[in-house]
Amino acid sequence: MNKSIPIIIAVAIVGGISAYAVSPYFLESTIDEALPTNAVLQPKDETMMDETMMDETMMDETMMDETMMDETVPMSYAGTFIGVGDGIHDAQGDAYTIPLEDKSNILRLENFESTNGPDLYVYLSIDDNASDIVNLGKLKANKGNQNYDIPEGTDLQKYNKVLIWCKSFSVLFGSAELSSR
Repeated sequence: MNKSIPIIIAVAIVGGISAYAVSPYFLESTIDEALPTNAVLQPKDETMMDETMMDETMMDETMMDETMMDETVPMSYAGTFIGVGDGIHDAQGDAYTIPLEDKSNILRLENFESTNGPDLYVYLSIDDNASDIVNLGKLKANKGNQNYDIPEGTDLQKYNKVLIWCKSFSVLFGSAELSSR
C-alpha cells in the first residue's frame, strides 16, 4: 500500500503538467480590438485616381469631395507572420506599428491566427531565438485583431521581429519581420 502512494503522486504530477501543456491546443479565443482612437491619421493616397476618374461623366463633384476627405491610419513598420512549419506551432496574419498622437506607437496584429498554446507572449526581438527582446505582454487571444503598447524609446529598426513565443517552453510559434513603410 505504501509503495503505491509515490506512484499515485508521480502520475498526478505528470498528468497535471500534461494537462497544462496540452489543454490550450483545444481552447480557442478570439478578440476584435478597434484601432486606437488617438491614431495619427493621414489622407488616403490620391494618386489612385487617374484622369479617367476625373471625367465629369464618371464622377460628380459630391463623390469627389467624399473621396478626397477619406483618411487612413499610417503604418510605420509592417510585416506578415510566418509559422515555424513544424505542423504543431503556427502563426499567420499581419503585424504593423501605428503612431499615436502622443508620439508613442502600438503594435497591431490583424487577421491574426495562431495555434493556441500555454503561456504565449508577444515579443519584439532582434532574431527568432528571443535572445534580446522587448516583452509586449501576454497574447490576448489566438485569433483576431489586437493592439499592444510599444514601450517609449524602443528602437524598431533594432527590434524588427515580432515573435509569438511560448515562455514556459521557450518555443517559437511564428514571427513577422517588420520593415519600414
